[in-house]
Amino acid sequence: MDVIQKNTVEQYSSDRRYAVLQELGDCYNSVGNCIQAQRCYGKAAVLGPDEPEPYLGLGAVALQKQQLEEAQIAFRVAHRLDNDCAGAYCGLARVYQQRKDFARAFEMYLKCLELDRDNLGALLGLFQTCCRTGSFSEFRHCLEAYLKLHQTDTAIMLCLAVLDINDGQFNEAKKVLSDILILNPTHCEAANLLEEVEYELAQAELT
Repeated sequence: MDVIQKNTVEQYSSDRRYAVLQELGDCYNSVGNCIQAQRCYGKAAVLGPDEPEPYLGLGAVALQKQQLEEAQIAFRVAHRLDNDCAGAYCGLARVYQQRKDFARAFEMYLKCLELDRDNLGALLGLFQTCCRTGSFSEFRHCLEAYLKLHQTDTAIMLCLAVLDINDGQFNEAKKVLSDILILNPTHCEAANLLEEVEYELAQAELT
């Protein structure tokens, strides 16, 4: 085997080990085994020093352990390795949100959604942030863009209904809530909100 072939095989082997370790880290993280997840992500970072994914994993583990400083460092490294890494922006937003820095969290969530409008975690985080800041105008656009691609996502539909209620648009809220109950007749929260909306509409007719 000549030098080029040997290097190619070694590189393939290294890439394969990296992929396996990254996947194992994700699996351990999903079941809450932070120690094993951290070990796998750390080894993956050594094998793939220019890849942001291991640092996204390390940041997620740190967030689970409430280690906000460590999480922020990991997400910043991921961002440095890839300026267009949507996951890095989402991770930083979650850090700022836990620190109750809602203005910066809002900014990071929006940047994430600019790069990945399909990011459900960022959408829900942005909704929680907007509930604290009252900045709903840009959020409505993000919700509507997401629902064009995921028309049966009842969690996001519920968020849109809440926005309509907050804006006093009860007819629009009624339609969205009714659509949710068609998709999921046992959706208690949508049913309760629909009762409130119908009451508001009935009161409006009386006046």
